[in-house]
Amino acid sequence: MSKKLKVQHALLVLCAAFASSALALAQEHDHEHSSAEKSPPREFSGDPYLLDTDPVTGKKLGPVKELVVIQHDGRELRFNGDESLRTFRADPAKVLAKVDSALIRQQLPHYPLETCPVSGGDLGGMGEPVNLVYKNRLIRFCCKGCEPKFLKDPGKFVAALDAAVVATQGSKYPLKTCLVSGEELGGEMGDPIDLVIGNRLVRLCCKGCKKQIVKDPLAYLGKLSAPGAKRGHGEKGHEHGHDDHGHGHDGR
Repeated sequence: MSKKLKVQHALLVLCAAFASSALALAQEHDHEHSSAEKSPPREFSGDPYLLDTDPVTGKKLGPVKELVVIQHDGRELRFNGDESLRTFRADPAKVLAKVDSALIRQQLPHYPLETCPVSGGDLGGMGEPVNLVYKNRLIRFCCKGCEPKFLKDPGKFVAALDAAVVATQGSKYPLKTCLVSGEELGGEMGDPIDLVIGNRLVRLCCKGCKKQIVKDPLAYLGKLSAPGAKRGHGEKGHEHGHDDHGHGHDGR
């Protein structure tokens, strides 16, 4: 084979190899893009019921072990007894409207964002912000049009909201010990676990303590001095040790 033919042959081999590599990279990119498009929405299991009153009667809730705890459309509700539960089931919308109103008042002082989590626009820039209580968590939008977009992938937006809570409340967090166990945060148990409940930051010594705080959140949240509390945009204003970590969340 002449020198010229050898050079041409070598060039053809190089071109073929380059084309093969480019095709493989393109296929890999298409696969990654396709996988991203098909990935399921992130899950948000919801916050526990955070009011200290029966949603039907308005009376103070009794001990956790005596409550009737249910899941309704993915959100937890707690009642003092079966009679309250029957009344709720007769007209859920009426009761939930009162619950939502109370949760908005409760969580608004701790809400960390002044922008819409969906559009990024200023809250109040398009009129009064739209408040949604989703699985016991307050979410605020710049307009009603953002709510359907949120509901397509709520977990993604709640994760961003959680990050904002940690960012705004973390530096002002008032405790150096775990709310549940009393253990020093960042001690032998390692880095603290950041948990967001009702738009409030709670720092725990370990994942095992999460079960206890979800089971009886008001017993622990009352110990916080509202870290990072502020008025919402456009608005005026008993301990368990590590031996108890095995107890789960009461539900029926």
